[in-house]
Amino acid sequence: MKSSLKTLIIAGIVSSFFSPFANATDFSEGSKAKKWGLTAEEKALFSGKVVDVLCELSGDCPDNCGDGLRHLGIVRDADGKLISVLKNSQAAFNGVTDDLLPYCNKQVDVDGVLIGNEEELNAKFFMVQRIRQDGRPKWNKTREWTKAWKKRNPDSVGKGPWFRRDKRIAKQIELEGYLGLGKVEDEKYIAENQ
Repeated sequence: MKSSLKTLIIAGIVSSFFSPFANATDFSEGSKAKKWGLTAEEKALFSGKVVDVLCELSGDCPDNCGDGLRHLGIVRDADGKLISVLKNSQAAFNGVTDDLLPYCNKQVDVDGVLIGNEEELNAKFFMVQRIRQDGRPKWNKTREWTKAWKKRNPDSVGKGPWFRRDKRIAKQIELEGYLGLGKVEDEKYIAENQ
């Protein structure tokens, strides 16, 4: 099974565990989040506890929320709902683990947008743009992913964005082509679309 298909299946299973209509209350008051123009997008400012999602769902709870190897979420104080946090504030749709991990099992305030059509997905997902430890005055922007990637990949030198230099991506392209259908299909597509 292709890894992207696995990811979609896992996301579907996980989303089925999140409480339906996760945003029945309006959390937009006081939010300074920027909208992206995504499906059923709503600004949201709320408080909660950063948690390891798998720990919350299964009881399998390694130290420090899995040290960055687990998907993290927030149990919202207002209603006890487990909110799936899928994205930080970076434009490249990077993950949010590097931004949330320092707050593992701590109370935080978060500001961002909830996205998704609840009638179709039965849940909304959160894109956090700002975070701070509960009650502290200073907000932190959520854009740690690229910095963390550079630390994890010190030998990925060269020009251009990180994804052009990431060895995992280069390996995947080598195996499956740019379209994920193999090099023959890539060549056919390029020839037909020049």
